[in-house]
Amino acid sequence: MSTTQTEPEPVTGSFETADGGLKRRLSFTQLLLLGVSAQIGSGWLFGVLAAAGVAGPAAILSWIIASVLVFLIALTYLELGAMLPRSGAIVRYTYLTHGSLSGWIIGWAYWLSVVSIPPIEAEATLTYLGGRFPNLHLLTTVEGVQVLSWPTGILAGFALMVVFFALNFFGARFLAESNRWVTIWKIALPTLTFIFLFFIFKGTNFTSYDGFAPLGVPPIFHAIATTGIIFSLLGFRQALDYGGEAKNPQRNVPLATIGSIAIPAVIYTLLQVAFIGAINWKDMGLASGSWDKLVQGGWADGPLFHALDSANMAALAALGTFLLIDAAVSPLATGWVYLGTGARTGYGLGVHRNIPKIFTSNNRFGIPWLPLLVSTVVGCVFFVPAPSWYQLVGFISSAAVLTYIMGGAGLPVLRRTAPNLKRPFLLKGFKFWSPVSFLAAVLILYWSGFSTLTNVITATFIGLPFFTAYYAWKMRWMNAVSSIVISVVFFVAWIWVATAGGWVLTTGGQQRAGGWPFPVYYIVFCALVIAFCVAVWATTGTEGKRAVNANWWLIWLLLASMLVGYLGEYGPMEHPALGFPWGMGVEVLVGLVAYVWAIRSGFATDEIKDIVATSDAATGATTVQPGGTPPAAAGGPAAS
Repeated sequence: MSTTQTEPEPVTGSFETADGGLKRRLSFTQLLLLGVSAQIGSGWLFGVLAAAGVAGPAAILSWIIASVLVFLIALTYLELGAMLPRSGAIVRYTYLTHGSLSGWIIGWAYWLSVVSIPPIEAEATLTYLGGRFPNLHLLTTVEGVQVLSWPTGILAGFALMVVFFALNFFGARFLAESNRWVTIWKIALPTLTFIFLFFIFKGTNFTSYDGFAPLGVPPIFHAIATTGIIFSLLGFRQALDYGGEAKNPQRNVPLATIGSIAIPAVIYTLLQVAFIGAINWKDMGLASGSWDKLVQGGWADGPLFHALDSANMAALAALGTFLLIDAAVSPLATGWVYLGTGARTGYGLGVHRNIPKIFTSNNRFGIPWLPLLVSTVVGCVFFVPAPSWYQLVGFISSAAVLTYIMGGAGLPVLRRTAPNLKRPFLLKGFKFWSPVSFLAAVLILYWSGFSTLTNVITATFIGLPFFTAYYAWKMRWMNAVSSIVISVVFFVAWIWVATAGGWVLTTGGQQRAGGWPFPVYYIVFCALVIAFCVAVWATTGTEGKRAVNANWWLIWLLLASMLVGYLGEYGPMEHPALGFPWGMGVEVLVGLVAYVWAIRSGFATDEIKDIVATSDAATGATTVQPGGTPPAAAGGPAAS
């Protein structure tokens, strides 16, 4: 296979001006409410029961720890979001620091997580309504868990996705205005709910039945990643993803990000306290203290409604009626916001040419319509393999968290490669906060458990052949023959390994019958990924080799984390080789190696050079040499 390639022509100014067709209409309040709305959705309706089912009363600590970790992850994005406000920002920063291969892997994982959120919100709405009105035939029971029925439930989900599409199609301002009053409702009702639940509060639920942490300490961390806690708290990214459409983004993006973390964190924590105190074991049909059976209990299809209804108090029953209304309002509002995020993620991938340029085309309302359409269609697919909120939430959480490692890894790189860009928000002590942010995301990945982690990594790497089939060929890194052969061989081999291994599309870390022993599966899994990267490196020119070299740290992180997950507390081994807390310690070491490797692998990409050059031309600035002190705006905010 020939490695002699013709370099594509440069596209000066294209990256800096790519958002020019988008309309900057969103105010601080609208950005804040988009972030809050994205977090107060189905998570508040189901997350408190799911978390208590894993950690018992200690789920309260899970919410507190998760809120702190999310804030640490967001810290690095405050500087990035103010410095480079872009639509689809989360996927675009990686391209600026580590090139197109890492950018594609992170972008693909992020897009998968985003497009799967609208269907899970639709599932939440239909689950609540189906549980309260069984004559609608929206639900059926599979292995003790209620899921959407076919055809009624799933077709109803498709219809809700069409509604989400319509609300997004007519522009960000239309979306934000329709979201404003809905979000105020979404803040008020959960607040009223935890207040009213305190009227039936039973303190014995916290101390009886084996105490505050009846299932032990490890489940406190496991609940963070698998029960909807992280899923509920990651909506702060909305202010970043809509940054290209914000007024005064340098000020409003950081402030909206902080606010959209703080408000839901307080509401969720108090709601968890109130729910645990309101649990009525008899009404659930469970033996007292059966924390690990909560998802199979009688309240699973509407935990908060049943908690209020079980009190037999007129005032609480009235609030329960409003709760049923909110079962439609909250998830639906979150679903339509995230479908818009999916569209902007596809837009970001189009800007960086990983997918055809047509994905950056906007309709007359300033909305990237084609990625919106594709996100809608792909989102509908998720109804089929995972028609239950409880089945899908862990995958979404882990896929999203995987992408958040780039804040900690990207900030130090941009301090080195683009020191002259104006930073309205300057994160002081970034050499401390960046690795802390990175490790916070890495630990959440580990806590998600081996089964979820394996599914996420498998789904992430299946995007690799799309990179060689389109981008590497389009950019003339490799010829058509090399592109087709590498793409097809890897894709077929990947499907074979995932199927024959028996570790994918399973739950609880279990393996399908007839699968390979894990050592065999893991060796073949690693060999295939490494062989793909080596093949790309060997068949491309200078640009391709540089992109592969800047990507090895990410390959190391994912493959090593998979092994630690198998050997650790949240893996399938009856007697884990890395019990609590040793598995966490080893994962931290894996993360530290990845972090150091990542910041040393980052380089001045063509995209960041283009942005810096355009910025210098616009301001008449003199380029600061790498390693210089980055400028902050006069009077701009800073974090210490």
